[in-house]
Amino acid sequence: MKINSNSISSKGNFAARILSTILLVFNFMNANASSSEEGAEFNAGEMIAHHLQDAHSIHLFGHVSVPLPVILYTDHGVDMFMSSCFWGPNHELITYTSSSTGNTYELHHEKIHIVDPTPVATDSTHLEMLQHAGDVHAAVPASDHHAHHTLIDFSITKSVLGMLIIMGIMLWIFISVAKAYNRRPGQAPKGLQNALEPLILFIKDEVAVPALGKKKALVFLPFLLTVFFFIWMCNMLGLIPLGGFNVTGTLSITLVLAGLVFIITSVKGNAHYWGHIFWPPGVPLFVKVILVPIEVASLFIKPAVLMIRLTANINAGHIVILAFTSLIFIFGAKSEALGMGVGILATAFLVFMYFLELLVAFLQAYVFTLLAALYFGDATQEHHHEEHH
Repeated sequence: MKINSNSISSKGNFAARILSTILLVFNFMNANASSSEEGAEFNAGEMIAHHLQDAHSIHLFGHVSVPLPVILYTDHGVDMFMSSCFWGPNHELITYTSSSTGNTYELHHEKIHIVDPTPVATDSTHLEMLQHAGDVHAAVPASDHHAHHTLIDFSITKSVLGMLIIMGIMLWIFISVAKAYNRRPGQAPKGLQNALEPLILFIKDEVAVPALGKKKALVFLPFLLTVFFFIWMCNMLGLIPLGGFNVTGTLSITLVLAGLVFIITSVKGNAHYWGHIFWPPGVPLFVKVILVPIEVASLFIKPAVLMIRLTANINAGHIVILAFTSLIFIFGAKSEALGMGVGILATAFLVFMYFLELLVAFLQAYVFTLLAALYFGDATQEHHHEEHH
């Protein structure tokens, strides 16, 4: 690959922009911390959990957030509103009553619940009076006010929005590249083609062909390329400080990716593959009694490993970065000078971690794609492979 000074300069500018953005966000965080009310103790665990979990808004800095659409299906119909309806004038969480369905909703730990707006009686005598008066809802204990309601959440959360952004970018990139190849057949790639072709050839020649063979690699290559670029771009999006996207750190999204691998492996698996699972040849009967349940369990363990590995590794990097960020506030609460000293050291380490996360973003996409290719190859291998072995 030819590397020129312009590409090196652009990479340096990109790294400088990342560093400046990190420092800018830290300044906003420090300003927000200093403007908080007196006596409020900083909780590192809550801060880290808040940044890792999915949310119904995109937090930028301080009290500045971008609301996202809330789409709910309930017993009384469909409700659609913005998540800003849950924010009070002083940025506190409030309940929201829909004018179309009459449902009252509350947002608790980024989960939306239907609540009964009727005041709840706590005194036993008052409860009996309400029951005699026929006020059944008011007589229900507060813990039961979320029960007996159908609520399906189709909201555009932060992770869903990040996923849609990456899907849109991928469609634009690959449609543009495909049109460029059609306009210039047989010519050397340039621009975006030149940037993507090494990655495409890498997945084809170093992942798909060794695991599947030349013929079968072409069958699975579209899926492998899609998964690789989707995971890689989502990981890169998660490294942008503003917004706090954590798409591949969301278990539901990695579950779908692993589920697709499981479905393709099961559908494309040949008779030789299923025969080895349910009746391994050349194995004594008493061993088969032990081996077959293990093989059947491995059908579900393999995609589960894909899901857990990707989610855990992406979240681990974010946790380390946020933990060192928390040190600034923890030591700063004890002494301003100590906070400044720890802040300098923490920021230096965070810069190193960010560059390491750039490698991890690519590595996790590569590992997921490689394991998926190996599973596909195992499910489609022919009988002569075993004889040769």
